Amino acid sequence: MIEQVTIEWSRDTKFRLTGKSKCDSLNPKQMMLYATAECAGITVMTILTKERIRPKHLEITMSGVLDTDTVMAKSIFTSFHIAYNIECRSIDDQVKISRAVNLTNDKYCGTLQMMRRIAPVSHETAIVSSEEVNA
Repeated sequence: MIEQVTIEWSRDTKFRLTGKSKCDSLNPKQMMLYATAECAGITVMTILTKERIRPKHLEITMSGVLDTDTVMAKSIFTSFHIAYNIECRSIDDQVKISRAVNLTNDKYCGTLQMMRRIAPVSHETAIVSSEEVNA
Protein backbone atom coordinates (compact mmCIF):
# COMPACT_ATOMS: atom_id res chain seq x y z
CA MET A 1 0.00 0.00 0.00
CA ILE A 2 1.18 3.52 -0.74
CA GLU A 3 0.65 6.37 1.70
CA GLN A 4 1.12 9.88 0.34
CA VAL A 5 0.86 13.52 1.37
CA THR A 6 1.31 16.68 -0.68
CA ILE A 7 2.15 20.07 0.74
CA GLU A 8 2.39 23.43 -0.91
CA TRP A 9 4.24 26.61 0.02
CA SER A 10 1.99 29.60 0.51
CA ARG A 11 2.80 33.28 0.25
CA ASP A 12 2.74 33.63 4.05
CA THR A 13 5.85 31.41 4.02
CA LYS A 14 4.17 28.37 5.49
CA PHE A 15 3.51 24.93 4.13
CA ARG A 16 -0.01 23.56 3.99
CA LEU A 17 -1.54 20.26 2.98
CA THR A 18 -3.14 20.40 -0.44
CA GLY A 19 -6.76 19.51 -1.00
CA LYS A 20 -9.21 19.21 1.84
CA SER A 21 -6.95 17.23 4.16
CA LYS A 22 -6.15 18.63 7.58
CA CYS A 23 -3.30 17.58 9.85
CA ASP A 24 -5.68 16.28 12.51
CA SER A 25 -7.16 13.82 9.99
CA LEU A 26 -3.82 12.22 9.08
CA ASN A 27 -2.95 8.78 10.41
CA PRO A 28 0.47 8.36 12.09
CA LYS A 29 2.11 7.06 8.89
CA GLN A 30 0.84 10.03 6.90
CA MET A 31 1.91 12.40 9.68
CA MET A 32 5.46 11.04 9.42
CA LEU A 33 5.43 11.68 5.67
CA TYR A 34 3.99 15.16 6.25
CA ALA A 35 6.72 16.03 8.76
CA THR A 36 9.42 14.86 6.35
CA ALA A 37 7.96 16.83 3.44
CA GLU A 38 7.70 19.97 5.57
CA CYS A 39 11.27 19.60 6.85
CA ALA A 40 12.53 19.23 3.27
CA GLY A 41 10.47 22.23 2.20
CA ILE A 42 11.77 24.42 5.00
CA THR A 43 15.32 23.38 4.17
CA VAL A 44 14.89 24.18 0.46
CA MET A 45 13.30 27.55 1.28
CA THR A 46 16.10 28.41 3.73
CA ILE A 47 18.72 27.78 1.05
CA LEU A 48 16.73 29.74 -1.55
CA THR A 49 16.26 32.66 0.84
CA LYS A 50 20.03 32.88 1.24
CA GLU A 51 20.28 32.91 -2.57
CA ARG A 52 17.57 35.61 -2.68
CA ILE A 53 15.28 33.43 -4.76
CA ARG A 54 11.56 33.19 -4.11
CA PRO A 55 9.82 30.54 -6.21
CA LYS A 56 6.41 31.31 -7.66
CA HIS A 57 5.15 27.87 -6.67
CA LEU A 58 6.58 25.01 -4.60
CA GLU A 59 4.82 21.70 -4.07
CA ILE A 60 6.29 18.64 -2.39
CA THR A 61 4.79 15.16 -2.47
CA MET A 62 6.15 12.57 -0.06
CA SER A 63 5.07 8.97 -0.46
CA GLY A 64 5.97 5.71 1.21
CA VAL A 65 5.32 2.09 0.33
CA LEU A 66 4.02 -0.02 3.22
CA ASP A 67 4.56 -3.76 3.58
CA THR A 68 0.84 -4.36 4.27
CA ASP A 69 -2.33 -3.91 2.21
CA THR A 70 -3.92 -1.69 4.84
CA VAL A 71 -2.49 0.76 7.34
CA MET A 72 -1.83 -0.96 10.64
CA ALA A 73 0.35 -0.19 13.63
CA LYS A 74 2.70 -3.00 12.57
CA SER A 75 2.99 -1.68 8.97
CA ILE A 76 6.55 -0.88 7.97
CA PHE A 77 7.71 1.43 5.19
CA THR A 78 9.82 -0.37 2.58
CA SER A 79 10.69 2.70 0.50
CA PHE A 80 10.10 6.44 0.26
CA HIS A 81 9.86 8.86 -2.64
CA ILE A 82 9.88 12.66 -2.55
CA ALA A 83 8.85 14.74 -5.57
CA TYR A 84 9.43 18.47 -5.89
CA ASN A 85 7.39 20.55 -8.35
CA ILE A 86 8.67 24.10 -8.52
CA GLU A 87 7.89 27.12 -10.67
CA CYS A 88 10.47 29.90 -10.70
CA ARG A 89 10.75 33.29 -12.34
CA SER A 90 13.70 32.74 -14.67
CA ILE A 91 15.83 30.08 -16.26
CA ASP A 92 18.80 31.34 -14.20
CA ASP A 93 16.86 30.51 -11.03
CA GLN A 94 16.44 26.90 -12.17
CA VAL A 95 20.10 26.10 -11.57
CA LYS A 96 20.06 27.55 -8.05
CA ILE A 97 16.79 25.81 -7.20
CA SER A 98 18.10 22.50 -8.49
CA ARG A 99 21.19 22.93 -6.32
CA ALA A 100 19.04 23.75 -3.27
CA VAL A 101 16.94 20.61 -3.78
CA ASN A 102 20.03 18.44 -4.24
CA LEU A 103 21.66 19.87 -1.09
CA THR A 104 18.44 19.25 0.82
CA ASN A 105 18.25 15.63 -0.29
CA ASP A 106 21.92 14.79 0.03
CA LYS A 107 23.08 16.73 3.02
CA TYR A 108 21.04 19.23 4.95
CA CYS A 109 17.63 17.75 5.75
CA GLY A 110 18.07 15.70 8.91
CA THR A 111 14.62 14.16 8.60
CA LEU A 112 15.43 12.76 5.16
CA GLN A 113 18.68 11.37 6.58
CA MET A 114 16.65 9.69 9.33
CA MET A 115 14.22 8.23 6.78
CA ARG A 116 17.16 6.62 4.95
CA ARG A 117 17.79 4.58 8.10
CA ILE A 118 14.29 3.12 7.73
CA ALA A 119 14.19 2.49 3.98
CA PRO A 120 15.65 3.78 0.68
CA VAL A 121 14.64 7.33 -0.32
CA SER A 122 14.41 8.38 -3.97
CA HIS A 123 13.58 11.82 -5.30
CA GLU A 124 12.63 13.65 -8.45
CA THR A 125 12.51 17.33 -9.28
CA ALA A 126 10.47 19.22 -11.87
CA ILE A 127 11.41 22.87 -12.23
CA VAL A 128 9.76 25.16 -14.76
CA SER A 129 10.48 28.85 -15.21
CA SER A 130 8.02 31.57 -16.17
CA GLU A 131 10.29 32.41 -19.10
CA GLU A 132 9.59 28.96 -20.56
CA VAL A 133 5.87 29.15 -19.78
CA ASN A 134 5.49 32.55 -21.46
CA ALA A 135 7.73 31.74 -24.44
